[in-house]
Amino acid sequence: MRQTQLQLSEEARSIVDGIRAKGLHQSREVNRAHILSSLDRGIPESQIMDVLGVGRTAVWRTRAAYLQGGLDLALFDVERSGRPRQYDTDAEARVTALACSTPPAGRQRWTMVELERVARREPGLAGVSRETVRRMLKKTTSNHGAA
Repeated sequence: MRQTQLQLSEEARSIVDGIRAKGLHQSREVNRAHILSSLDRGIPESQIMDVLGVGRTAVWRTRAAYLQGGLDLALFDVERSGRPRQYDTDAEARVTALACSTPPAGRQRWTMVELERVARREPGLAGVSRETVRRMLKKTTSNHGAA
């Protein structure tokens, strides 16, 4: 199999080397930097795959992304489409704290309906639904209201 040659510019090479040297990036970004650096030095794909523990597709996609869109497209994940989060982690923490608090008078534990009602009184949570409260609490490992 013939390997496509890849030549990084001096600026791109210094950026790639910086990412490889610092531990401030996600592992995927570091792997992609290693792939680009290895391709720049002419190391065969099979050796890159063996040493880095990545598949051939990862090498191909990294190379193609660099040739198509440059260093940013090759190294960093493109932001995905989708609906942005409606409630931030602070809101989730407030709902979790509420679930861990003392239940209403006359109750042994919180119910989802009661949690929803009380959470709606919190600032920024006026439109929260029972299902959203349930999903927020599902992320935690706490025991909601058990004595």
